[in-house]
Amino acid sequence: MMTDPIADMLTRIRNANMIRAEKVDIPASKLKLEITKILKEKGFIKGYKVFKDKKQGVLRISLKYASDGERVITGLKKITKPGRRVYADKNHIPTAMGGFGIVLISTSRGIVTDDSCRQQGIGGEILCSIW
Repeated sequence: MMTDPIADMLTRIRNANMIRAEKVDIPASKLKLEITKILKEKGFIKGYKVFKDKKQGVLRISLKYASDGERVITGLKKITKPGRRVYADKNHIPTAMGGFGIVLISTSRGIVTDDSCRQQGIGGEILCSIW
């Protein structure tokens, strides 16, 4: 049984990115779909599709690489874990790689980036950082 589906998603993306795979398939959920939408919006991935199956569905993510084959996603780090939840208030929102990456935060208004949290003046549970 998988206890941390977000960590599993990040690990699948990291592994596919290391071998420069074009696509990676992940079991779908609403939370993973929200994270994927933000990755697409911020330019870390090319696109995504959701396929229905007899279980929960499959989220297929198309990874993005530069014209010279360089990876767009250079790192992913899960911050909050099932045994250690990490929260930040509106005054202590972290940045990823000095602002070159994004930090995804679960708030009362859904999954948002660190920039959105600062603009809206809200805090929440820090899920992961991507750069």
